Amino acid sequence: MKRDLRMLATAGSLLLALSAANTAFAQKHGGILHMGHFDSPASMSPLEESTQAVNRPMSGVFNNLVMFDQHVPQNSLRSIVPDLATGWAWNEEGTELTFPLRRDVKWHDGEPFTAADVKCTVDLLMGSAKGKLRINPRKSWFANVAEVTTNGDYEATFHLKRPQPSFLTLLATGWSPIYPCHVSARDMRIHPIGTGPFKFVKFEPNERIVVTKNPE
Repeated sequence: MKRDLRMLATAGSLLLALSAANTAFAQKHGGILHMGHFDSPASMSPLEESTQAVNRPMSGVFNNLVMFDQHVPQNSLRSIVPDLATGWAWNEEGTELTFPLRRDVKWHDGEPFTAADVKCTVDLLMGSAKGKLRINPRKSWFANVAEVTTNGDYEATFHLKRPQPSFLTLLATGWSPIYPCHVSARDMRIHPIGTGPFKFVKFEPNERIVVTKNPE
């Protein structure tokens, strides 16, 4: 074990030295990163897929209400941090979970993000929206949700049928991105619109998925 640690330390020092030897490279912005991927997803819609084939390339396109802190190695209730929400609060009975929302967020097409988008997303997952998901692998996650209500544009409340402290962890996973109300479920399969740091460009099945930096 000690020998392995010494080898890792040596390798780490070498990488650090290589980086320090070319400071211009370390400070370079832009460029294109090519990454291998293990499969070609059926669509670009995380809400409708069941494997990491879609999550890995699309995670940077979307945001959740909350997420697991990426700097903490073990996910838990204690490692959840705000994302599109600025925080959250439970009522005394543990049946209402309220999220105040960020006011400075826009969808990639320029439309503002509001509480209505949160409600539309959960209605889709519950199967109560006008539009329908082609497949809904995580519908059961929201079986305890009676409804989602909004208070203006920047507050959304989940009303649960009974207390469920673990419900917050379901919203923090990579399977719980928020979708825009103004884009149909069908369009989200082929050209998803998100709020994340990367914008979707194109998907060529069995060939490539292209995303680009979100200038906003």
